[in-house]
Amino acid sequence: MRLPSILLAAFIIPAATAPAWAQGQPFPYDPYPWCAVYGGRGGGGTNCGFSTLQQCRATVSGIGGSCEPNQFYNPRGGSKSRKKQPG
Repeated sequence: MRLPSILLAAFIIPAATAPAWAQGQPFPYDPYPWCAVYGGRGGGGTNCGFSTLQQCRATVSGIGGSCEPNQFYNPRGGSKSRKKQPG
């Protein structure tokens, strides 16, 4: 009867500590606001490495595809830990 309690603990402990770990991680830094979405039979591909809409449009021009905003765009960079103010 120890096996169910061990399995239960194996799932509860990581689930209980995950929120605390996730809060300490910074958001990813993605400095490129535009993505090229290429067409194709297999679903095409995506390239989110464009600083301007014009760069993206020039890339997909003639080969097919479209440009859309990068959903992971973060212009501020990674978050830094804040200093506690004396209080």
